Amino acid sequence: MDGLLRCTRYAFGPNRLHYCGPDANQEIFEHYRYGAADAGLLALLKDFKTMFPYLRLIAEANDIRDPFDERVVEAYWIGNELLDRVDIARFYRSLVDDHELKRKFDLKTFEVVAEKLRHAAVPHHSFHVFDIWKRTGNLETEHTLDSLDSCRIGWGRVIEVDGPKIIVETEPVVLENGKLALGKPIRRRLTRGLESLSDIEQLQLGDLVTYHWGVPCETVTEEQVARLRKYTMRHLDLANQTL
Repeated sequence: MDGLLRCTRYAFGPNRLHYCGPDANQEIFEHYRYGAADAGLLALLKDFKTMFPYLRLIAEANDIRDPFDERVVEAYWIGNELLDRVDIARFYRSLVDDHELKRKFDLKTFEVVAEKLRHAAVPHHSFHVFDIWKRTGNLETEHTLDSLDSCRIGWGRVIEVDGPKIIVETEPVVLENGKLALGKPIRRRLTRGLESLSDIEQLQLGDLVTYHWGVPCETVTEEQVARLRKYTMRHLDLANQTL
């Protein structure tokens, strides 16, 4: 799949809620729906102030010219070997220069975040969700437990299909004894309303899917889920060190 379109699948959920990216939800939807991976979509995705710097960081660290190369997109949203090739110094400079965290946080909070780079943090979406903690998109507030769970990339197995609704069995983010964890599996209802996405429209019982802010993103393999779980748990564990 084209990297632009794949990235749009993941970016669409928070954008429709006006949490991240430009105020152009309908335009993004039309590109998404009709598979128009063109210069217009590229410009829209570059305007995601949190996501795009991470994609650019991963690409540059791996000598990949296009930040929307599918390998880069997968690294950020799901996770792959490209993440472990981003050196600490480059990652640190991105947090300072691209994300402006020194300006947005007090010095002590910034140092807590920066220290996590020395403990195997990588520029995966889950790092920004769990270890930055403060939402730095269009809504600069601290996360709640519910928003943490909604903002991370979740995964689940389809156990029911009912028209535009699907039900997946998934592990929610919970707070246990003051620490973040993945809880016991629950049933979660998702809405699929993007008619051009054939793999989402043709879901079958037993399929594995990823989701973001209540929107199913794509079908995935067991191996992809294992990688997503690995990086999610890594950054949950890092978050728990400073809770």
